[in-house]
Amino acid sequence: MAEGSSDRVHTEDVVLDIGEGFGALLIYTKPELGGTEIEVSRVGDDAKRVHAEVLERRVGGQPVFAAVLAALPEGDYRIATDDPRLRKAVTIHSGEVAEVDWR
Repeated sequence: MAEGSSDRVHTEDVVLDIGEGFGALLIYTKPELGGTEIEVSRVGDDAKRVHAEVLERRVGGQPVFAAVLAALPEGDYRIATDDPRLRKAVTIHSGEVAEVDWR
């Protein structure tokens, strides 16, 4: 059986395509969300969702579970979740990485 992308620790670098008009989003999660797809959409355009899988990575030798959306046009976004305890809104700024912590 083939190994899925969420079945291993990801040690490769993440390339962010940010700059004029584009930023990135990093969503930290608890380990139990590993393998889950997280979707985001621009406020007012919920039909055009983009998604990223929560993957396990190592940072300073410690496990970190996160979804990385590497190239989002700047603007206000809604993070799709039914959990009222989790942050659901984020603003993406040109050339910057926004971080949301769901841990």
